[in-house]
Order: sequence, then structure tokens, then C-alpha cells
Amino acid sequence: MSKQMTEMLKGTLEGVVLAILALRPAYGYEITSWLREQGFADIAEGTVYALLVRIEQRGLVDVEKVPSEKGPPRKVYSLNAQGHEQLEEFWRTWSFLAERLEQLHRGGK
Repeated sequence: MSKQMTEMLKGTLEGVVLAILALRPAYGYEITSWLREQGFADIAEGTVYALLVRIEQRGLVDVEKVPSEKGPPRKVYSLNAQGHEQLEEFWRTWSFLAERLEQLHRGGK
């Protein structure tokens, strides 16, 4: 992953994870695996876990511990009402930025 891609992803990863959780509840490894399948091959699992801790502390997700056959219980994250509001704000901001960047890309037209 290029340095530019890494820097841009830092600013959007929270929105990406919230969008994943809007589709269905998931645990950290599932989210990391999905991101890697989508082309974010270099994303560190620790990055996703740290982000999940932050969004949990901010009250954007609900957490349920689910027994696992492979070890300790897994923390399954699901988006709550506050998380949905945050995701909507992310999409509004994303749309604004994408439109302006596309306009610049087309030479300001």
C-alpha cells in the first residue's frame, strides 16, 4: 500500500468500519479479513482492534461477547443508533469531499 493510500485510509477507516458494521454485526478478525479481501492487504489487525476500542468508548457500537470454539469469547460489534448517526455524517462528509475533488479533477468545471 502506498504511503498516500495509508494516509488517506487513516482519515476514513472509522467510516469504513462503521459501514461494515451497518451491514451486519462482526468481530475484529472478520472486519480485518473483509478489508483485506477488498484490497486493503496491508492493514494491520491491531489497527482495526484499536479503532474498535475507540468507537466502543465513544458509544457508537454495542458489544456482545459470543463463545468461540477456537479460544476465548469473541467481542461481536453491532452499530447502535448513535453509530448510525455517525455513519450518516461520515457519508455526508464523504459525498461533499468526493464531489469537490471530482470537480477539481475535471479542471474546476
